[in-house]
Amino acid sequence: MKTESYNISWGAHKLELGQRTCIMGILNVTPDSFSDGGLYSSHNAAVAMGKKMVEDGADIIDIGGESTRPFSEPVSIEDEIQRVVPVIKDLAKHISVPVSIDTTKAEVARQAIEAGASIINDISALNNDDKMVEVAAEYRVPVILMHMLGTPETMQVAPYYDDLFGEIKDFLKNAVAKAEKNGIERSKIIIDPGIGFGKTIEHNLLLIKNLHKFNELKLPVLIGPSKKAFIRKLLQNKTEKEIKPDQPEAETGTQAAIAAAVLNGANIIRVHNVSNTLSTIKIIDAIKNVISH
Repeated sequence: MKTESYNISWGAHKLELGQRTCIMGILNVTPDSFSDGGLYSSHNAAVAMGKKMVEDGADIIDIGGESTRPFSEPVSIEDEIQRVVPVIKDLAKHISVPVSIDTTKAEVARQAIEAGASIINDISALNNDDKMVEVAAEYRVPVILMHMLGTPETMQVAPYYDDLFGEIKDFLKNAVAKAEKNGIERSKIIIDPGIGFGKTIEHNLLLIKNLHKFNELKLPVLIGPSKKAFIRKLLQNKTEKEIKPDQPEAETGTQAAIAAAVLNGANIIRVHNVSNTLSTIKIIDAIKNVISH
């Protein structure tokens, strides 16, 4: 499967997407994220982890201060700013790769960008806060627009689609049109089909298997399967207890999902374990790019 190529340039940063799959490292400065909640809620631990992920091969560091796991509840703007801004300010001084702010709130995004972030990763696709599109346009930073059915509190309550790909594509087309209409350049838009956000196990598998169907939108595709519940449920035997995100099986399953996603056209992979992902991606990119004689 040939992956489409895209170049995103802004400020001091450039992402070349296509021949090589890029890695976005997840840095949650939250007490309650599903995989690493509480691990990096101290300032020093978060900054150290961000630096390590860059050393391990991350092309972007994605910092979030509000858990978006299923059934999570929102936090206040003040709390989110207090969690993310000091870490971004410190980390951005020490790394050369772009920092992304994972938020649905315009004021959080604004303060994060002022502190040194340069990408907005909005799981609501600019729908949660009317001013988010203004912030993205004003600062001329790339935006990641993700599909989600409902909200984190409701998204995993019996998700249903009449037409999985048609509905997700229409949602993303509308989000892109809204972004462009409000002054965000198309060359700075990345789309994300939203693995695990209002999807059953089968929906997630179909999305990974048919990721190339999103090529018709002619935009770079980001995907984030890392340690998600569908992987852990698939690996669980009927007699076993639930597989936790920090168990080795969850990481092995994640790398399998990543390999499939890259083969099927993903441009950016969002993950917790950058080092393992770099190894997987190097091999899959080499297989994908080899020229047949």
